[in-house]
Amino acid sequence: MSTIKIKQVKSRIGAPADQKRTLDALGLRKLNRVVEHECTPSILGMVDKVKHLVAIVK
Repeated sequence: MSTIKIKQVKSRIGAPADQKRTLDALGLRKLNRVVEHECTPSILGMVDKVKHLVAIVK
């Protein structure tokens, strides 16, 4: 499978607890951190849930 790079571009402060847990599950704990994951439906679903806080890096 291919991989995608995900970058946290907005702060988690003020986000609901479930979105904070989603960021933790993705490995994003600090602003501007970039993580790489395999492109699976579960990862894409998590990214979709917090799409206003993250960006896909090419």
